[in-house]
Amino acid sequence: MQKIIANNKQVEIVVDDSPAVKPSHLLIKTMYSIISPGTELTIIENSTDKKITLGYSAMGVVEECGGDITDVKPGDLVAVYGAPYVQHSEYLLVPKTLYAKVPSNVKPKEAALAGIGAIAIHALRVANLQFGETVSVVGLGLLGQMIAKIADAAAYNVIAYDFHEERASMLQEETNIKSFSTINAMEREIQNSTSGNGADAVLLCAGGKKSPLTAQSLEWIRNKGKVVIVGDIEPDFPRNRMFSKEAQILISRAGGPGRYDKTYEAGANDYPYGFVRWTEGRNIEEYIRLVSEKRINVSSFIKEEINFSDVSAAFDELVNKKSTTLTKVINFSK
Repeated sequence: MQKIIANNKQVEIVVDDSPAVKPSHLLIKTMYSIISPGTELTIIENSTDKKITLGYSAMGVVEECGGDITDVKPGDLVAVYGAPYVQHSEYLLVPKTLYAKVPSNVKPKEAALAGIGAIAIHALRVANLQFGETVSVVGLGLLGQMIAKIADAAAYNVIAYDFHEERASMLQEETNIKSFSTINAMEREIQNSTSGNGADAVLLCAGGKKSPLTAQSLEWIRNKGKVVIVGDIEPDFPRNRMFSKEAQILISRAGGPGRYDKTYEAGANDYPYGFVRWTEGRNIEEYIRLVSEKRINVSSFIKEEINFSDVSAAFDELVNKKSTTLTKVINFSK
């Protein structure tokens, strides 16, 4: 089979052995996978001395099921998430804790975004907001946009910001989301929407390591408000500002409980439902439900489709910032 790797800061297509099905796993033939620019461009940049497989969010058709799997069968479509089990590869071997069945009313390319959806859902769970509270989403790349849409579906008051006017304007189709391309405009809306009290939470979805946004975010939250670090941004919070508001600084890790736990992932051992309600696997399922019930519209994310054979050029466009799209969808049938 063929798969995509990063090697010495370049993207390559290489040949590897196809995996064989084993208990508690699915063998999946990939139909679509999603390029996650923030994560994957960083991996490419760091691939100076080793080969690294790219990708973590995809969907495909079940080829074979491990003996103890009963909820899907060969021919069913599933959404999958989580490297190294999920990658830009023609075939995937995925544990039963990391997939969700795709209903017929969800488009395959929509399902391929399940990993991004799970990460967005977990970030909002970390913020632990209640119905009607105000959240400011800062940084409107693929993940920030997804978070804003899901927050709106959850009936939060959503105020979004990105200094790229084009990205801020992408959310204008969501009539309840207030989106801005200047910090001053966002700050005014936070003040107006909260009677001057500040947002209940700010989710920092921007990248770029050190950034003034971390310190500024403390100005935007209410007393005892929260800042959740979602993007690849270095924490730099002045103690005095934190103390004055008794601010909570939180960080969101990937798609939820179970991520990076070998017992949960490689061992395919789920956590008890009553003790860990929202695992990464159940967050994948929840994303699929939101799309299936038309609670969120992700069509704007999947407009640019590329052939598997053209991935090197597509990554070059993203690295050199020649593409204005948030992501690219890899089609494995071409």
